[in-house]
Amino acid sequence: MSEATSHDTQADTAGGAGAEQPLLPDAFTAKALAGRTVIVTGANSGIGAAIVDACAAAGANVVIDWVTHPETVDPATRIAEAAGSGSAMAVQADVGNVADLQNLIDQAVARFGRLDVMINNAGVETRHSLLETEEKDFDFVMNINLKGTFFGAKLAAQQFIKQGGGGVILNVSSVHEDWPMPGNTAYCVSKGGARMLTRTAGVELAQHGIRMVNIAPGAVNTPINAQTMADPEKAAALNHSIPLGRVAEPDEIGATAVFLASDAASYITCTTVVVDGGIMMSAAGL
Repeated sequence: MSEATSHDTQADTAGGAGAEQPLLPDAFTAKALAGRTVIVTGANSGIGAAIVDACAAAGANVVIDWVTHPETVDPATRIAEAAGSGSAMAVQADVGNVADLQNLIDQAVARFGRLDVMINNAGVETRHSLLETEEKDFDFVMNINLKGTFFGAKLAAQQFIKQGGGGVILNVSSVHEDWPMPGNTAYCVSKGGARMLTRTAGVELAQHGIRMVNIAPGAVNTPINAQTMADPEKAAALNHSIPLGRVAEPDEIGATAVFLASDAASYITCTTVVVDGGIMMSAAGL
């Protein structure tokens, strides 16, 4: 893919004979990811499923990682294929297992010939305070949220370099990478770790033309928030705390992922894009 070189095509001055035209206009077309291969972990529900559908609609070949709820896998694959011009496949892989992650990437490359975008989306939480957290709870959260993201990024980067460089790694983090959420301590620590992973490894990988960006959603209308949204009083309180007056829809996170994976974001790396409706600027907590 062209991540490593797209900025080189920008003309230093506007106009002039022989001035090269920027690539950015093409990146805003409906097929911004045409021909690219995208892996999405934790991809058969919630935000992950929305990212899969958005990438497929943008023309990508998508690889749907899943661990639980096998009944959702075939429908997710069919929906993704119907959404765009690329193909879709599903691979069962536990992101907390490095061998599974390697197999996920190997299967993607075997099917589509290369890997262009790795989206580390899989995540869990236990909703425990520091004093309530047992070792098993801590290990469960860190294994998926931080270890899975760390080694997913590492293995994807190795594949990108093997292909000659370039590539994009997106880590679906949370506003809680930076914003405390008392009562959910291990989750916040895992997302804070992902924040520094992106800032540190992103610098390391830039020499290979690889971009690394976090996406930090706020409250999103997914199954994890279903109980809150089903309670009119709690839903109203949550919506009132958000300057835009509502929680995000999963496809809004999907659209953000497509943008960041595309050449339109070719100069964005080592940072976090917050998609929270302004909640971090106005509320004391979720």
